[in-house]
Amino acid sequence: MKKIISVLVLFVCLSVNAQDTPKTQTVEAACGQCQFGMTDKKGCDLAVRIDGKSYFVEGTDINKHGDAHGKDGFCSTVRKAEVTGQVKGEKFIASSFKLLPVEAQGHTDHTGHKH
Repeated sequence: MKKIISVLVLFVCLSVNAQDTPKTQTVEAACGQCQFGMTDKKGCDLAVRIDGKSYFVEGTDINKHGDAHGKDGFCSTVRKAEVTGQVKGEKFIASSFKLLPVEAQGHTDHTGHKH
């Protein structure tokens, strides 16, 4: 019985520790209000989308990554970013945030539209 309890305690400790470890990942980043439809705050605030769920970001600011309302800005388009951090409650706490270059359009058929 003591072995079972010891194994369970060890498993719980490892699970909790694994959740607290920040990991680096590539995510979608944009203005939470303009692009992700988030309504928890007013104005324009940086957010990331991880596994289909959007989180406002703490640890960096929407204005630290260029003109948010420019052509490639967070209010105008969803971008990719390489981030390190962790989700705490309904927020993503970023320890690093690197905006990735805009990718070229992945198609060659321009019938009906212009870039």
